[in-house]
Amino acid sequence: MSTVLAFKPPEEEVSSIAVPVAEVEAVAEPVSELAEFPQLSAGHRLREGLARVAGRMLPPLIGFGLLIGLWGLATMKGGAIPSPAQVWAAAVQLFSDPFYRNGPNDQGIGWNVLSSLQRVGIGFGFAALVGIPLGFLLGRFETLNRMFDPVISLLRPVSPLAWLPIGLLVFQKADPAATWTIFICSIWPMIINTAVGVQRVPQDYLNVARVLNLPESKVITKILFPAVLPYMLTGIRLSIGTAWLVIVAAEMLTGGVGIGFWVWDEWNNLKVEHIVIAIFVIGIVGLILEQALLLLASRFQYESR
Repeated sequence: MSTVLAFKPPEEEVSSIAVPVAEVEAVAEPVSELAEFPQLSAGHRLREGLARVAGRMLPPLIGFGLLIGLWGLATMKGGAIPSPAQVWAAAVQLFSDPFYRNGPNDQGIGWNVLSSLQRVGIGFGFAALVGIPLGFLLGRFETLNRMFDPVISLLRPVSPLAWLPIGLLVFQKADPAATWTIFICSIWPMIINTAVGVQRVPQDYLNVARVLNLPESKVITKILFPAVLPYMLTGIRLSIGTAWLVIVAAEMLTGGVGIGFWVWDEWNNLKVEHIVIAIFVIGIVGLILEQALLLLASRFQYESR
């Protein structure tokens, strides 16, 4: 007959395991203090965000402040150059009605800017329609590249305004001649950058396409175009900057409606304040165009993973 022994721990050991309620409450107290940490973390993040914004905004503001300060010091004793206060007063009056019309050659600065942008858009659009496909062909086929490379190297350094008389001779009108000038100065960066992008596509991609017997249309749309897109956008950004730079000079020579003609007309009227305002307007519009294309290009920047 077997005997089962029951083990009973000593009362002293059982009592030592029990923890007094007061000690449990004392340990639980710091939890309420930890609840304040998320608030401190949110405040810290807010301060870091404000510091980043200030770090980005303060240097440009200081730079513009220095520019205006030096400008004010240079015009304190008067002279031909208007002071910042005079330009500001003229700008307030000018932009109070930027879209007035008093005839075909007397329009507000808003209409002149829109007319210049329209010419740039038309000339730039035609340049993209011709330059980007031509860049693909030159980058894809070595024979075509050797044929047209000397021609592009010869014509690309020519000043865009040198093409303006050719446009006047062919079109017999100032407006299409200015558009032609935009076209011819915008096409070269798009051709060159697109061709370089095609030439830098890894040969392995093309070998796979050859093994799969893909047609040339599929090679261009499925392989070349995604890889070349960042180069293409770089060429577009360079072209739009050049086009906006050239249209002002072209409109000074051709007349009509446009920001370049408006600057020249204000010079003839001896309104130097308006010329300074136009300089700032031209710079702001060019900056907006460039930043918009930079934002677009950043969407297509692919990193190797």
